[in-house]
Amino acid sequence: MRDRLFYLISKYNLNARKDLGQNFLIVPDIIERNVERAELSEGDLVLEVGPGLGVLTDALSRHAGKVYAIEKDPRLVEILRKEYRWSNVEIIDGDALKVDFPEFNKIVSNLPYQISSPITFRFLKYEFERAVLIYQLEFAQRMVAKPGDKNYSRLSLMVRAKAHAELVERIGRGAFWPRPKVDSAVVVLEPKPKNEQVKLNEDLVRALFQHRRSTVVAALKKSHHMLGLSKEEFKRVRELLSAVPHAGKRVFQLSIGDIKDIEEFLRDEGLID
Repeated sequence: MRDRLFYLISKYNLNARKDLGQNFLIVPDIIERNVERAELSEGDLVLEVGPGLGVLTDALSRHAGKVYAIEKDPRLVEILRKEYRWSNVEIIDGDALKVDFPEFNKIVSNLPYQISSPITFRFLKYEFERAVLIYQLEFAQRMVAKPGDKNYSRLSLMVRAKAHAELVERIGRGAFWPRPKVDSAVVVLEPKPKNEQVKLNEDLVRALFQHRRSTVVAALKKSHHMLGLSKEEFKRVRELLSAVPHAGKRVFQLSIGDIKDIEEFLRDEGLID
C-alpha cells in the first residue's frame, strides 16, 4: 500500500498541492482501522471526499458494495482512472462542496483540511448511518468539545445538535506525505435519530459565538447586526436583551437547551424569525 503510493508519486513526478490541502495518508494500519470502524458490508454505498492516490479507496472497494470518490484535482482523477481497475468505484471529478452527492449511507475520508468546516456542515444535511473522518487534531477537538470546554465552539454546538461525535484516534504527522505541520485525528460521526436532532437558528448561533468568551447579553449586544437589527431597533430593545435567558452565562458554557431558550425568548419578542 505504502509502496504503491510512492511508486505513483515517482511515476507521475507528483507534487502535492498545498492549495488543495493534499496530505496523503501512508500508514496501512490506520487505513485498515478506519475501514473497520466504518463497519462496511456489501450493501453499503460509501462516499469518499479527497481520495488522493487511491490507497483508502482501494481498501474501501474491497469491503463496500459501491464507493463514490470525489476528487477536485484533475491530475489525480486521471491517475486514479488509469492506474486502478475497480469494478465498484466511481470517480467523481469535481468540488465536493459543489457537486451533487450520489446516494450514500456511509462516509469514509481523509478530508482536505481547508474544507473541514463547510464539508462537515454539508454532510450533516444528509441522512447517513456513520462517518469515519480524518481532520486536523485541533478541529477534531472542537468537534467533540462539550459546553464549558476550552475548545467548545459554534462547530461543537452545531455538530452536537445533529449527531454523536467521538474522537477515536490521534494520528502523528509522520503518517502523511508530505508531512503536515500539525497532528491529525479520526472522528466517528453518527447522526442522531430524527426526533432527537435539534434545529437551531444559525444566525443566532453565529451572533453568540462571534464572542464566545463574553456573556450572552454582551455577545448579543455586540452582534445585534447579525440578527438583522438596525442601530435604531437595537437602541429600542437594548434593555430588553438584558432579560434574555442565561444572560450572565459565558457563551462557551451554553448547552443546546440554553440556546433554544434564548431563541424562543427572542422569537417571542419579535427580534428573530
